[in-house]
Amino acid sequence: MAALAGSAAADRLLAGLRETGALLEGHFLLSSGRHAGRYVQCARLLQHPERSAAACADLAGLIRADRGEERPFDLVVGPAMGAVTLAYELARALGVRGLFAERVAGGGFALRRGFSVAPGERVLVAEDVVTTGRSVGEVLELLADLGAGEVAVASLVNRSGGDAPFGGTPYYRLADLEVPSWPAAECPLCADPGTGPAVKPGSRPEPE
Repeated sequence: MAALAGSAAADRLLAGLRETGALLEGHFLLSSGRHAGRYVQCARLLQHPERSAAACADLAGLIRADRGEERPFDLVVGPAMGAVTLAYELARALGVRGLFAERVAGGGFALRRGFSVAPGERVLVAEDVVTTGRSVGEVLELLADLGAGEVAVASLVNRSGGDAPFGGTPYYRLADLEVPSWPAAECPLCADPGTGPAVKPGSRPEPE
């Protein structure tokens, strides 16, 4: 069952995103190939240790309250690169190990650098912003292959447009944010002569 923080935590996060310039306005090319007029670049918030720690403390509090446990998971793992900082800070807030998974040739993710997940360990997958959920979905597949126990997903921002973007996998987030997007051929920003070309602000290369 998805869980959402109360308005106070959501308001704190959104205020922090605005104050750090993490809510961008313009013309953006998303990883899906769609275009949008807004983009959430959480790295601008997470570059500030005190803001990162505060947001993750709010998220950890939400998860503890829902689970009724002080330490509901054994470790946190995030997909590199965007969720490396978040996974570390959320793991620290929960008092557990923090790992990151890395992309491999041919697609998908793997654990490297001596990281491991023991069979049956409970794992929280961390992501800064959930839009399509593609990276998280690939990490969930990795964890299933490794024999992980109970899994859940947590993010700062939910842009997916739904409450359960990962099916039956529990999903926690601090704030929902609606960001309209369009197929490139139907993008109204492209039709506006005063708007420049769409730019790719994220960490993935542009779709081919």
